[in-house]
Amino acid sequence: MSGIVWALLGAAISVALAGIGSAIGVGTAGRAAAGVVTEDPDKFAKVLLLQLLPGTQGIYGLLVAFLALSKVGILGGGVADISLETGLMIFVACLPIAIAGLLSAIHQGKTSVASIGIVAKKPEQFGKAMLFPAMVETYAILALLISILAVSGIQV
Repeated sequence: MSGIVWALLGAAISVALAGIGSAIGVGTAGRAAAGVVTEDPDKFAKVLLLQLLPGTQGIYGLLVAFLALSKVGILGGGVADISLETGLMIFVACLPIAIAGLLSAIHQGKTSVASIGIVAKKPEQFGKAMLFPAMVETYAILALLISILAVSGIQV
Protein backbone atom coordinates (compact mmCIF):
# COMPACT_ATOMS: atom_id res chain seq x y z
CA MET A 1 0.00 0.00 0.00
CA SER A 2 1.17 3.51 -0.73
CA GLY A 3 1.72 6.25 1.82
CA ILE A 4 -1.46 8.09 0.91
CA VAL A 5 -3.53 4.97 1.59
CA TRP A 6 -2.06 4.65 5.09
CA ALA A 7 -2.67 8.35 5.77
CA LEU A 8 -6.30 8.05 4.63
CA LEU A 9 -6.72 4.93 6.72
CA GLY A 10 -5.46 6.85 9.76
CA ALA A 11 -7.96 9.64 9.15
CA ALA A 12 -10.77 7.13 8.64
CA ILE A 13 -9.95 5.14 11.75
CA SER A 14 -9.81 8.26 13.93
CA VAL A 15 -13.32 9.21 12.82
CA ALA A 16 -14.71 5.67 12.87
CA LEU A 17 -13.48 4.48 16.27
CA ALA A 18 -14.03 7.75 18.12
CA GLY A 19 -17.44 8.05 16.46
CA ILE A 20 -18.43 4.51 17.40
CA GLY A 21 -17.42 5.19 21.00
CA SER A 22 -19.45 8.40 21.04
CA ALA A 23 -22.49 6.71 19.54
CA ILE A 24 -22.35 3.97 22.18
CA GLY A 25 -21.74 6.43 25.02
CA VAL A 26 -24.45 8.88 23.99
CA GLY A 27 -26.88 6.02 23.39
CA THR A 28 -26.21 4.46 26.77
CA ALA A 29 -26.65 7.77 28.59
CA GLY A 30 -29.68 8.62 26.45
CA ARG A 31 -31.56 5.57 27.62
CA ALA A 32 -31.03 6.59 31.24
CA ALA A 33 -31.92 10.22 30.48
CA ALA A 34 -35.16 9.19 28.77
CA GLY A 35 -36.17 7.22 31.84
CA VAL A 36 -35.59 10.21 34.11
CA VAL A 37 -37.48 12.60 31.80
CA THR A 38 -40.40 10.17 31.71
CA GLU A 39 -40.72 10.53 35.47
CA ASP A 40 -39.84 14.24 35.71
CA PRO A 41 -39.80 16.31 32.48
CA ASP A 42 -38.35 19.30 34.36
CA LYS A 43 -34.98 17.50 34.55
CA PHE A 44 -34.64 17.41 30.75
CA ALA A 45 -31.93 20.09 30.41
CA LYS A 46 -29.73 18.62 33.13
CA VAL A 47 -29.84 15.05 31.88
CA LEU A 48 -29.40 16.18 28.26
CA LEU A 49 -26.10 17.85 29.18
CA LEU A 50 -24.93 14.64 30.82
CA GLN A 51 -26.00 12.61 27.80
CA LEU A 52 -24.10 14.85 25.37
CA LEU A 53 -20.73 14.58 27.10
CA PRO A 54 -19.64 11.29 25.44
CA GLY A 55 -20.29 12.85 22.04
CA THR A 56 -17.19 15.01 22.19
CA GLN A 57 -14.84 12.14 21.35
CA GLY A 58 -16.45 11.77 17.94
CA ILE A 59 -15.79 15.46 17.34
CA TYR A 60 -12.17 15.01 18.41
CA GLY A 61 -11.72 12.12 15.96
CA LEU A 62 -13.21 14.26 13.20
CA LEU A 63 -10.84 17.12 14.03
CA VAL A 64 -7.78 14.85 13.79
CA ALA A 65 -9.07 13.42 10.50
CA PHE A 66 -9.41 16.96 9.09
CA LEU A 67 -5.82 17.70 10.13
CA ALA A 68 -4.55 14.49 8.54
CA LEU A 69 -6.49 15.12 5.31
CA SER A 70 -5.18 18.69 5.19
CA LYS A 71 -1.65 17.43 5.79
CA VAL A 72 -1.74 15.20 2.69
CA GLY A 73 -3.48 17.84 0.58
CA ILE A 74 -6.85 16.17 0.09
CA LEU A 75 -8.70 19.14 1.58
CA GLY A 76 -6.38 21.61 -0.12
CA GLY A 77 -7.08 20.57 -3.68
CA GLY A 78 -4.01 18.54 -4.52
CA VAL A 79 -2.94 15.22 -3.09
CA ALA A 80 0.70 15.14 -2.01
CA ASP A 81 2.93 12.32 -3.17
CA ILE A 82 3.92 10.98 0.24
CA SER A 83 6.21 8.11 1.04
CA LEU A 84 5.10 4.90 2.70
CA GLU A 85 7.00 5.96 5.81
CA THR A 86 5.18 9.30 6.00
CA GLY A 87 1.82 7.64 5.44
CA LEU A 88 2.51 5.17 8.23
CA MET A 89 3.53 8.02 10.54
CA ILE A 90 0.24 9.81 9.87
CA PHE A 91 -1.64 6.55 10.46
CA VAL A 92 0.09 6.02 13.81
CA ALA A 93 -0.43 9.70 14.78
CA CYS A 94 -4.19 9.18 14.39
CA LEU A 95 -4.29 6.14 16.66
CA PRO A 96 -4.27 7.88 20.09
CA ILE A 97 -7.58 9.66 19.51
CA ALA A 98 -9.02 6.66 17.68
CA ILE A 99 -8.37 4.23 20.53
CA ALA A 100 -8.74 6.58 23.50
CA GLY A 101 -11.80 8.17 21.89
CA LEU A 102 -13.47 4.79 21.46
CA LEU A 103 -12.83 3.62 25.01
CA SER A 104 -13.26 6.90 26.86
CA ALA A 105 -16.59 7.67 25.17
CA ILE A 106 -17.98 4.28 26.13
CA HIS A 107 -16.87 4.69 29.74
CA GLN A 108 -17.96 8.30 29.84
CA GLY A 109 -21.42 7.14 28.76
CA LYS A 110 -21.50 4.68 31.65
CA THR A 111 -20.34 7.36 34.06
CA SER A 112 -22.98 9.72 32.68
CA VAL A 113 -25.63 7.09 33.44
CA ALA A 114 -24.53 7.08 37.07
CA SER A 115 -24.57 10.88 37.14
CA ILE A 116 -28.04 10.92 35.59
CA GLY A 117 -29.08 8.71 38.51
CA ILE A 118 -27.75 11.35 40.90
CA VAL A 119 -29.75 14.07 39.13
CA ALA A 120 -32.87 11.89 39.20
CA LYS A 121 -32.74 11.61 42.99
CA LYS A 122 -31.03 14.85 43.97
CA PRO A 123 -31.22 17.47 41.20
CA GLU A 124 -29.49 20.04 43.39
CA GLN A 125 -26.32 17.91 43.11
CA PHE A 126 -26.06 18.47 39.33
CA GLY A 127 -22.73 20.31 39.58
CA LYS A 128 -21.12 17.44 41.43
CA ALA A 129 -22.72 14.88 39.12
CA MET A 130 -21.21 16.67 36.11
CA LEU A 131 -17.68 16.21 37.47
CA PHE A 132 -17.68 12.41 37.24
CA PRO A 133 -18.08 12.09 33.45
CA ALA A 134 -15.95 15.22 32.96
CA MET A 135 -13.02 13.41 34.58
CA VAL A 136 -13.22 10.71 31.91
CA GLU A 137 -13.09 13.46 29.28
CA THR A 138 -9.60 14.37 30.48
CA TYR A 139 -8.12 11.29 28.82
CA ALA A 140 -9.84 11.96 25.52
CA ILE A 141 -8.41 15.48 25.58
CA LEU A 142 -4.92 14.14 26.26
CA ALA A 143 -5.22 11.74 23.33
CA LEU A 144 -6.53 14.56 21.13
CA LEU A 145 -3.54 16.69 22.06
CA ILE A 146 -1.05 13.92 21.26
CA SER A 147 -2.70 13.18 17.90
CA ILE A 148 -2.78 16.86 16.95
CA LEU A 149 0.85 17.37 17.90
CA ALA A 150 1.93 14.20 16.12
CA VAL A 151 0.05 14.89 12.88
CA SER A 152 1.18 18.52 12.88
CA GLY A 153 4.80 17.56 13.42
CA ILE A 154 5.04 15.23 10.40
CA GLN A 155 6.85 16.74 7.42
CA VAL A 156 5.12 16.13 4.07
